[in-house]
Amino acid sequence: MSKNKADELEAMVAVAVHGLQEKKGINITTLDLRGVASAFTDFFVICHGSSSRQVDALADSVEDELRKTLGEKPKHREGSENGEWVLLDYYNIVIHIFSEEKRDFYALEELWGDGKLTKHED
Repeated sequence: MSKNKADELEAMVAVAVHGLQEKKGINITTLDLRGVASAFTDFFVICHGSSSRQVDALADSVEDELRKTLGEKPKHREGSENGEWVLLDYYNIVIHIFSEEKRDFYALEELWGDGKLTKHED
């Protein structure tokens, strides 16, 4: 991967994290999966909200920040109807916003434990 592409990805991750911080996302974590052979994306950005309303607000905030700052739109958005898990797919970055219960259940940080985990300030 070129340095320029790596810098672009890391900028997207930083903007997504900022969007989550703006709406008080809880336990914001990134997983760098670039060194994981079976990974289908380069990064996961993961957090949870305290209510279904907050889960939706977090997803909207990330979309708004990435669109305003970098002109990026998700290729796919899934899960908004139930407020337990919203997935924003930007191909090289996939953002998972959970309810606390669903985050504990799916345990993506453990499932993808070969990735480099970074915790961010809430």
